[in-house]
Amino acid sequence: MELIQGAQNAQQVRDALKLVAPLPIVWPTEADCARALSDFAALHLTQGLGLLDSLIAACALGRSAALCTFNTKHYRSVAGLAIEEPYKK
Repeated sequence: MELIQGAQNAQQVRDALKLVAPLPIVWPTEADCARALSDFAALHLTQGLGLLDSLIAACALGRSAALCTFNTKHYRSVAGLAIEEPYKK
């Protein structure tokens, strides 16, 4: 959803959907949602943590997975979250 949010036109929406089509969808659990709410409440005003970013981080944490992203500044305030760049630019 975040990729679609960043799209500026219909072609970019189609491109984003095509890019993620082979990937599994990871839905947040109730525990993930509770963690996201806690982190969002604690970090939104002080660190600028966004709503979707808090859900994404909580899903990664709930699965003990590293989050692959180039937007490290969005997530660096989330305690315990392992962040990796998906590839070298």
